[in-house]
Amino acid sequence: MRRLLALLLPLLLLVTACSSGSSDPAASDAPGSSVSVPPANAEALASVKVDDQGKGKAPKVTFDKPLAIKAESMRIVTDGDGAQVAGGQAVAIREIALDTTSGETVGENFTKDAGGTLELNDSFKTQFPLVYETFTNAKVGAYISYGTPGKAAVAGSTEAPAQDAQPSNLSVFQVVSAKEAPPAPKLMSADETAELEKAGKLPVAKLDAKGVPSITIPKNDAPAHLAVQVLTEGTGDEVTANDTISALYTGWTWSDSKQFDSAYERGEAATFGLQGVIPGWTMGLAGQKVGSTVLLTIPSALAYGDQAAAQGKPEGPLVFVVKIESKK
Repeated sequence: MRRLLALLLPLLLLVTACSSGSSDPAASDAPGSSVSVPPANAEALASVKVDDQGKGKAPKVTFDKPLAIKAESMRIVTDGDGAQVAGGQAVAIREIALDTTSGETVGENFTKDAGGTLELNDSFKTQFPLVYETFTNAKVGAYISYGTPGKAAVAGSTEAPAQDAQPSNLSVFQVVSAKEAPPAPKLMSADETAELEKAGKLPVAKLDAKGVPSITIPKNDAPAHLAVQVLTEGTGDEVTANDTISALYTGWTWSDSKQFDSAYERGEAATFGLQGVIPGWTMGLAGQKVGSTVLLTIPSALAYGDQAAAQGKPEGPLVFVVKIESKK
């Protein structure tokens, strides 16, 4: 059963996201120096038409049925008459998802209190280049169609029945507004971190006799910026943002203190490049020494962002205890 786009937007992120291939929880598609934009395949959506029904109402969307989409496809159906959308902006959108066989609405948030937001930053550009390219070629007020292929029926074995075929997916977005995104979170200075620690506004970690951490997270809101606390300082080489390291770690969500993963409990360090993890790890571990154990309090924007749950990742601000075992 297809999911609504978070209402509807998570579907877009689920079907366009590319796996980093790493099993550790901080893995992330880090921005690169250049981005290859896949073809828009706009011809697949040529029959999609949108009739605006006014504010607070879902648009009427029509298309040739059944609509077959063989590859990820995007097309500006009608451009807006507002300002040009630009990279670096936060774009407010409304969305509607439709059944490509019947044309019926699967879900929409035009009639809801709020829609979704896309932050067209470098990270989004790297992860979703076609979406970024299409939105930055549109104006406020534009309607944009987005389609992905369905799933063919798969014959089952003698032990399992055949899986049903699934139709293509179709969503239409409207650009409601575009404005400069808020400043990105930064790495707090040692003095700023010490001030929050003294005020009891940062997590407190304890290490048992085997070095396995536990955490107490305060009831206040998480800091807006990245806090790094060195629990024990190592004596090895300093780590740079371009290094590959091996580390033990445990991660918790700030909101409920729930542990979501632990290499400590598995008893095996994870190995990863610091350009392939969430920004909070890259920023927080660069400059630390091999052998150090570090407590990271990471705001959502430097973790998995607003669409974390849609990608199967822990959402909101996160807390990690990380022990740097070695660097390659």
